[in-house]
Amino acid sequence: MDYTTDEQKRRWLPGFVTGELMTAIAITEPEAGSDVAGIRTAAELSEDGTHYVLNGSKAYVSGGAQADLVLVACRTAADGTDRRGGMSLLAVDTRAPGVTVDSEPATLGLRSSDIVGMTFTDVRVPLGDVVGGPGDAFACLAGIFPQERLGIAVGAYAHAAAAVRLATAFVRERTAFGKPVAAFQNTKFVLADCKVTVNALQAVVDQALEAFDAGELTAEEAAATKLYCTEAATGVLDKCLQLHGGLGFTMDHPITRLYADNRAGRIFGGTSEIMRTIVAKSMGL
Repeated sequence: MDYTTDEQKRRWLPGFVTGELMTAIAITEPEAGSDVAGIRTAAELSEDGTHYVLNGSKAYVSGGAQADLVLVACRTAADGTDRRGGMSLLAVDTRAPGVTVDSEPATLGLRSSDIVGMTFTDVRVPLGDVVGGPGDAFACLAGIFPQERLGIAVGAYAHAAAAVRLATAFVRERTAFGKPVAAFQNTKFVLADCKVTVNALQAVVDQALEAFDAGELTAEEAAATKLYCTEAATGVLDKCLQLHGGLGFTMDHPITRLYADNRAGRIFGGTSEIMRTIVAKSMGL
């Protein structure tokens, strides 16, 4: 809605809304993860000036196996002074000659999402399929990062809250040494700490959501929210899994799936290390 032209909206948005047009975004590369400015995938103008010719590889494309249209971040111009300059977003038809979808890797969690690699070999992309204008990729991506990171933070909070509910129900039913596990002081204290952390997570998420709704969520605050929520949720998940004992180490229980799925939050959407860098920079450090 923000970066497409009226003509592009007419072509893509109806199918996007109905689900008939599946989309994905390809940013990460085998040698460029959180460092978006380090991407090497490039596109050059064709000799007749009607297309870009795209070459390169992308990694960890969420939804890439099902996508009909992939937004590919690539270099369309050299800029020796600004690593973020000269980057564009090309909307690539996955049926176009030269587009190859690699096999899905076996992931620790989020097993239902098709996370794939993609290779582009002399793929011709019409000039009318540039999203946001040539050279505007980084500005477009920077504009959506806060919302993406807020979404990840909300997911981390939800994981932690669900883990506390599961663990609380389990320790009430599970017995050890002739009494429910919930009767032991250690169990009570662990779950009390987890509950307090979940309350804090909700407060942080609610504050960020209010700022986002008001159009005031900054990149720095989004980074801080993602950093706190994903890191804190990991601690809650670990404690709640521990309370399940051996059952927590089997893939048959929801707590195990939550533990595995939650771990991705500290990596995708910008690693925790990148979030710390953003927050520190906002502090003048």
